Amino acid sequence: MNLKLKIFSMKQTKLALVFAVIFFGGMLSNAQSKTKKWDFKKGEVLDILLFNGKPELPKLFPKYKETAFAFALEKGYQPQPFLAVAETTQGGYQPDTFIIAKWTDLEGRTAFTNEIVGKVPDFHQQRRAMWSSFSLAYYEVERDISFEADPNKVLVATAYWKDGASEFGNFKKEWLKKAKSTGGKVIIELTGAMSTVGYMYKPDYMVIAEWNDRTSFDTFARESAKMGEKGIQNVHQFIIE
Repeated sequence: MNLKLKIFSMKQTKLALVFAVIFFGGMLSNAQSKTKKWDFKKGEVLDILLFNGKPELPKLFPKYKETAFAFALEKGYQPQPFLAVAETTQGGYQPDTFIIAKWTDLEGRTAFTNEIVGKVPDFHQQRRAMWSSFSLAYYEVERDISFEADPNKVLVATAYWKDGASEFGNFKKEWLKKAKSTGGKVIIELTGAMSTVGYMYKPDYMVIAEWNDRTSFDTFARESAKMGEKGIQNVHQFIIE
């Protein structure tokens, strides 16, 4: 990573951590240096939230926490460990924060979306004031799952939009094969994304994988680049930590 990119990454990470401190009221149960863990039961909802914070975020978030966030908790939202986007390695979207969140069930998740403006009329205005971009994908969990992020490894989230079911199926199979051959380990695969108007983010396939070190991941990146683009419409890939 060159110096310019490293400085950019540090700024992104710092902003994400500032948000996390505010979000948890100064109590970070999962410190940056510790392994972060997630546990989901069948029927719960897994959110993927990607956004870019504005400089005004620290000043404005307390109001959001007391209004929108309080209503989310009422509807079953459960705060989880935060992840910062250290680097965008594919695609033009460069969020600074990557959150894996949890809701008790789809009913509560949907109720929040349908009722929030009635409870907090300036909900969307608050979000626009704090975040320059805000994307959401959520998934109903079909079986019990547990996974973790080891800070000593390279964690990579990749989102694909497919172009043709059969072509993408072949692309995905080859992608997973190359990931494994370069030392990668798939942490979780997500399909069937749902989203909401104004925050639409519905990749056909999202995979989070880890490599033991950056050299191994870079080897995978070079090998997967040789696969071309047949079967895919778009891709976003982020190193998260």
